[in-house]
Amino acid sequence: MSGDEILLDVEERMEKAIRKLKVDLGGIRTGRANPGLVDTLRVELYGSPTPIKQVASVGAPEPNQIVIRPYDPGTLKDIEKAIQASDLGFTPQNDGRVIRLNVPPLSTEVRRKMVSRVRELAEEAKVAVRNIRRDGNKAADQAEKDKEMSEDDRDQTKEQIQDLTKEYENQATELAKVREKEVMED
Repeated sequence: MSGDEILLDVEERMEKAIRKLKVDLGGIRTGRANPGLVDTLRVELYGSPTPIKQVASVGAPEPNQIVIRPYDPGTLKDIEKAIQASDLGFTPQNDGRVIRLNVPPLSTEVRRKMVSRVRELAEEAKVAVRNIRRDGNKAADQAEKDKEMSEDDRDQTKEQIQDLTKEYENQATELAKVREKEVMED
């Protein structure tokens, strides 16, 4: 495996770790209604759990309300059941066409818990990035051992992997800071 191939693999995997962090942070509740809060919700339809985005459009027309419009009105009860069974803590209001979820304001204690969860998620992403760095360094060592690259090329590849690691760790930190700020805002 060449240095460029190793770097490309490392960068793609680090990018995936950051994308996962973004998705996870999107599910963290802030004081405002956000369609991302119900993204992980799965609705039991025709015997299989289906992501809510495939069965309904989700929007937040007001800062404290999420509106779910099913594409098929017959799935309204199933969506309502899925919301009640979830750990979101929302009580769905069904008017026969749409489901409304009122998002209550967060208490200070709940906000602190959310911030600690944001930090946990950011740390998990950083650990994933560091594990990818370790794998990339191992691949570079193995390539040098197999005479696919010189010692200098291996060292240069490891330096570049370290630069990528710093870059992606910083991205994780910044994403977490932004989300923490959003959670703590009123």
